[in-house]
Amino acid sequence: MTAWFYKWLPILFGCHCRPDRSFFFRGRQLPVCARCTGELIGMALLFPTWVIGHPDAICSLVLLLPLVADGMLQLCTRYESGNFRRLVTGILFGYALANLLLLSSVAAFRRGFEAGLAWRGV
Repeated sequence: MTAWFYKWLPILFGCHCRPDRSFFFRGRQLPVCARCTGELIGMALLFPTWVIGHPDAICSLVLLLPLVADGMLQLCTRYESGNFRRLVTGILFGYALANLLLLSSVAAFRRGFEAGLAWRGV
């Protein structure tokens, strides 16, 4: 199972897996970098909290911005963020991205259901 994660997680996340931007556990590098680890944690956190409550689409779009800003700042300047910041921005991004996916899926389901009822004349 571990070999599967180390092979497929970097591919699924499009991760560069750079050692200087990754966490290590017991001397072994995690399969994805700090930012992708955060995204994975954020996505995982959404599902148990979705039933309790979730942010709307606008709030989710705002939660995407810290990762985008941090990435652009690193790309356009000599600034280099640390792994903790990458982790936190990744968590926010992963949470918001999964939330937007679920919000859009629920909206599409509802519209389809309503269209089906209208088509049947109910």
